[in-house]
Amino acid sequence: MNYAKISQVAHYAPQQRVTNDDLAQLMETSDEWISSRTGIKNRHISQTESTSDLASRVAESLLIKANLSADQIDFIIVATVTPDSMMPSTAAAVQAKIGAKKAFAFDLTAACSGFIFALSTGEKLIASGRYQKGLIIGSETLSKVVDWSDRRTAVLFGDGAGGVLLEASSTQHFLAEEQGTDGSRGQYLMSGVTGLSSPFSEKEEDQKCLTMDGRTIFDFAIRDVAKSIKETIAKSPVEVEDLDFLLLHQANVRILDKMAKKIGVEREKLPANMMEYGNTSAASIPILLSECVERNLIRLDGSQKILLSGFGGGLTWGTLIVTI
Repeated sequence: MNYAKISQVAHYAPQQRVTNDDLAQLMETSDEWISSRTGIKNRHISQTESTSDLASRVAESLLIKANLSADQIDFIIVATVTPDSMMPSTAAAVQAKIGAKKAFAFDLTAACSGFIFALSTGEKLIASGRYQKGLIIGSETLSKVVDWSDRRTAVLFGDGAGGVLLEASSTQHFLAEEQGTDGSRGQYLMSGVTGLSSPFSEKEEDQKCLTMDGRTIFDFAIRDVAKSIKETIAKSPVEVEDLDFLLLHQANVRILDKMAKKIGVEREKLPANMMEYGNTSAASIPILLSECVERNLIRLDGSQKILLSGFGGGLTWGTLIVTI
């Protein structure tokens, strides 16, 4: 049998740090209004770096940590909803920037579930026995799709990237998973809508900026995603109390508070960092994972059982239980 394991983690965020007080200079809001409703205090916003630049920083860090050359990588998957361009893919740009000439590369778009979908895909590529090493990266520059005049959304999002090195293993590390989509509710979180514009079509308006029905997304996370997480645990070989940590998408601290109660775990097992980064969509889980390793909460020695769960636009959701 062929298996995959997470062997290295890394993250990167732009240097520019924008506080809630900074946003209060742009719009009618305040630090108290934002932090009391979301837990967010800061976010990192790119000045010159693109989504592929952020992802390439992560890729380079992963290679250095693993003492690998770029030509040892078999594939690169970048999860993003803010690509540099639709063609070529952001992953192709990363491949070029790091010199991974032997790797095939593609983007995966599943919003805040993107990293989970990409990690699941990468695990199966390695489990096929055809590939040995792959980079799975979540990278976003959400600042370019946010309406900076809309305080309901502008205060929530930030830029950043995180990722993992997946390698072949002789033992099983991916223990259970569940992924889902409900496209009938897709209108509740949208961005980058491109309308018809050919001379043979009725012209439609583009909708570049992100729009969100916050209450609907909050309720979706608390009800549907919590249920999916519990079902994933139930069909896994571990009990809920066996989980060392649950790394959930970082959207709102109140979601984490309610999720802990719904799932039946101690709140301390759900680490948070949206206070510093805001919601970074596909990048939020790998950034959190990397920071947990930096803080020595997670050791990457194969001794801990970790649940990873993303949820958001699509609407999509995905949960993985892994031994790290």
